[in-house]
Amino acid sequence: MTLLKSLAVLPLLLVAGAAYGQQAPAEAIVMPLMTKALPEYPGKEALVLTVVYPPGAVDPVHRHDAHAFVYVLEGSIVMGLRGGKTVTLSPGQTFYEGPNDVHTIGHNASLTKPARFLVVLFKNEGEPVATPAH
Repeated sequence: MTLLKSLAVLPLLLVAGAAYGQQAPAEAIVMPLMTKALPEYPGKEALVLTVVYPPGAVDPVHRHDAHAFVYVLEGSIVMGLRGGKTVTLSPGQTFYEGPNDVHTIGHNASLTKPARFLVVLFKNEGEPVATPAH
């Protein structure tokens, strides 16, 4: 099958999968709360945001090019960095990602309940919050 024919069939497969209850995983909902320039660190800013993982939500592999501090507010999340151990976190637990880390695992541990966490990022001003990685 040629690439063009494969691409034409893909939407049909997605619709058929959804019809049989095979939905794609839900996406994370990210809500920025505050951005603050850090004059003591020229060119740097702090960004505070919340993330909600709906039931079954899965993050794509990505990186932040920042220091990221995670604090779980509700539910349970699974996190992992390339070369590190996978951890399951509950409310009150924390997780750290450094500027050179690749976030390979990030998802809601539950298929029935949402999870919510707070993230504080220390990053370069004007840079994206996350970029895709492989």
